[in-house]
Amino acid sequence: MPATTPDDRLLALLEEDHDALMARYPTWASVRGDRRFDDRLTDPSPEAEAAWLAACAARLEAARAVDLEALAPANRVSAELLLHELERRLAAGRFREWLTPLTQVNGPQQSLPQLPERLSFTTRADREAWAARLEAIPGHLAQVVANMRRGLEDGVTPPRLVLARAAEQCRAQATGASEDHALFAPFRGLGADDALRARAARATAAAMEAFGRLAAFVDDEYVPACREALAATSRPDGEDYYAYCLQEHSTLPLAAEEIHAIGLREVARIKAEMHEVIGRAGVELPPGLEGDARLRAFVERLRADPRSYCRTADELLARYRDVAKRVDPELPRLFGRLPRNTYGVRAMPDFIAPSAPTAYYYSGSLDNGTPGWFVANTHRLDQRPTYEMVPLTLHEAVPGHHLQIALAQEMTDLPRWRTLLGYTAYVEGWALYAERLGLEMGPPGSRGLYADPIDDFGRLSYEMWRALRLVVDTGLHALGWTRQRAVDYMLANSALTPENVEREVDRYVAWPGQAVAYKLGELTIRDLRRRAEERLGDRFDLRAFHDVVLGEGAVPLGVLERMVERWIDGQ
Repeated sequence: MPATTPDDRLLALLEEDHDALMARYPTWASVRGDRRFDDRLTDPSPEAEAAWLAACAARLEAARAVDLEALAPANRVSAELLLHELERRLAAGRFREWLTPLTQVNGPQQSLPQLPERLSFTTRADREAWAARLEAIPGHLAQVVANMRRGLEDGVTPPRLVLARAAEQCRAQATGASEDHALFAPFRGLGADDALRARAARATAAAMEAFGRLAAFVDDEYVPACREALAATSRPDGEDYYAYCLQEHSTLPLAAEEIHAIGLREVARIKAEMHEVIGRAGVELPPGLEGDARLRAFVERLRADPRSYCRTADELLARYRDVAKRVDPELPRLFGRLPRNTYGVRAMPDFIAPSAPTAYYYSGSLDNGTPGWFVANTHRLDQRPTYEMVPLTLHEAVPGHHLQIALAQEMTDLPRWRTLLGYTAYVEGWALYAERLGLEMGPPGSRGLYADPIDDFGRLSYEMWRALRLVVDTGLHALGWTRQRAVDYMLANSALTPENVEREVDRYVAWPGQAVAYKLGELTIRDLRRRAEERLGDRFDLRAFHDVVLGEGAVPLGVLERMVERWIDGQ
């Protein structure tokens, strides 16, 4: 029957958009446990992109025709989010990001080889679908190259700086025997004479050759023709593009200059807290040092101390797991709702690690039978200090990304479309807020997981890192900063190692605007908690506050503010 009431029409549009997203991005669907499209890859062609945007425009027109005032209160946020999502897709389409599909931080050379370990293969049909997906890789990569050539013609390219390591990553996928490749992993349990195994070996070999062609294109044709300028504003549509990037990731209407000023204020505040912790740390420093000289001397002592580093990758992973298991029993005291799905800690693949950040999180799926994963970088252990381990674990695992994303995936009282949403400022802002919750994981007054001043300094260094991003991202893309100025600024104001800082700065160059979302999101959540504590006094319930913040999945920061204000009023 056709949808008749405004609520019916809205719910039908949400379901339509859910299925359209899964069909448009089939590997994402597979990771989420929707296995209808397991034999496909995303079509990256300009024609497919145009058809997608046309469908989104038609759905937006239908959504605007729904009478929002006539909706049940529970559906109004979903309607607001649907309008926001469709509008942001159309805004993104203007900038044709499909012309720049590959850098050192993203692209098929990273996503496709890691896909098998994010899926479950329990039936022969699962493996047959994966074989078909393997067979689609050469055509997919050929279209990626065609898109990049189109970008060269139109002057829309990434900076040359961020592409050398991308070519290395592509070459890594073209090296070795096909049956040793990550793409072939689902077939290793099949017999040597199994026809499906032979089919998969041929498909993997063809995919590896395609990655080799992609690497050669990047080296020989693409990199020499890409722009040297680092700033996003150096693109033909650069001013508008960077403004779009900032709003897309932050969900806030802030200009680059405003974000830069917020960053400078946060850097000054956190630096003052760092000096207080240095006073508690008991580290002997040369007499007479003050201000930045004192901070630099303390950081240099930490960086030079062999006790600040693990000796083996296994030791590093074991220490992360130890932190995670110390956090787990603290969670029921801080949250009324916890996810059912579990998580683990594992090492980052070798082909990514040299150009990757310190860690990242990969979500799991109960439908797939796969856990979430905190993926840690074990490359160059002398650049992975132990004083960063507590905040990093809180951020990537619990109560950060795993807790928030798994809860969102497991929502049953909202349309399933809502489980798909992920706004950088909300997701990363929550994870940064979660780092600070380590102060509350223990007896009152104990500073919890940060009782050791060195660990507490590591927490502040990580918070400083995100404040520095506000300054550096806007500096690089809007205010004329050089790469070296950005590196020097971050080294002077944090305990991050040179390796981490250089990888981070290159990431900001490759991914404009994304890095500002962490601190802006965290500041918003902290401000909402402060308001709730002040207005509710003794009636403030931290578990209830957290459940409200996490209760409807990822939302733009303005929507989150209205949700929390309604909750405060209701108390």
